[in-house]
Amino acid sequence: MNSYEGPKILVTGALGQIGTDLTVALREKYGPNQVIATDIRKITNHPSINNGIFQNLDVLDTQNLVEVCKKNDIEIIYHLAAILSAVGEQNPEKCRKVNIDGTISILEAARLCSLRVFVPSSIAVFGPDCPSHALQSSPLNPTTVYGQTKVIGEKLAKEYWENHNVDTRGIRYPGLISYKSPPGGGTTDYAVEIFHSAINHGHYEFFVKPDTRLPMLYMDDAINATLSLMDSPSKLLGKYRSGFNISGFSFTAQELAVKIAERIEGFTYSFVPDNRQKIADSWPDSIDDSVSREEWNWHPKFDLDSMIDAMFEGIVGA
Repeated sequence: MNSYEGPKILVTGALGQIGTDLTVALREKYGPNQVIATDIRKITNHPSINNGIFQNLDVLDTQNLVEVCKKNDIEIIYHLAAILSAVGEQNPEKCRKVNIDGTISILEAARLCSLRVFVPSSIAVFGPDCPSHALQSSPLNPTTVYGQTKVIGEKLAKEYWENHNVDTRGIRYPGLISYKSPPGGGTTDYAVEIFHSAINHGHYEFFVKPDTRLPMLYMDDAINATLSLMDSPSKLLGKYRSGFNISGFSFTAQELAVKIAERIEGFTYSFVPDNRQKIADSWPDSIDDSVSREEWNWHPKFDLDSMIDAMFEGIVGA
């Protein structure tokens, strides 16, 4: 009789910004044979492919998804496959199809196979009518297609929990900062790009205005939050289980530039706002995450300065 080695886990979007880091963390926690990384793409020498089980998977193919889950005795899905905000505005039909239909496909597989599911949300669920400091209960009236798909995703996850007893959980990620994978077409990509440009070119051109202030989170904290939420007893999670606010720190583009100029001699920067400025303007400056702190003991470890230290150390290997 085989002993239980821990849950079998499926990760969708495992080659993306969050998926890459999450797959590494899950394999470290449960072992490489317990985690199946999937993505519609295939990238040469990617850690999600090289360091464990990987297979190509289209999340829109529900039948195949169910077969993969049953064949591999999957118990938990982390659903990270998505089209992000800036890319989504350029291709709204694809954004809606992947983000909404893909989520329905995952939830259906979870219903049919009795799985626990992580369905991520985003601060993009908030719109211009949200106060600058977004509460857990603030209105969800986004003006972006991406934000609208995330609101629908939260509602779908809530519906499957209430009507089909599918254990769904989600986090409204702020802007995420990581050195392990390139940014994936989001509105906060400048907070990652600036490090690489500073090191490699000595200059960075922001696509937002200097006073643009947005909530951010270092990727290690985002991964820890995700694992912590999924490990929490279901009975502790209240009515916001499909979209918990979490926050790390907020800063303006100018504040980040000044901090990096203090580290990189001769570093210069400029501000040339593009269409992503409008998206950034519709989002809150900061996030209230008191519900997450109370219900599942969320607390970040990184502040702005320790995030900058970690990014430089990670990129240059110092």
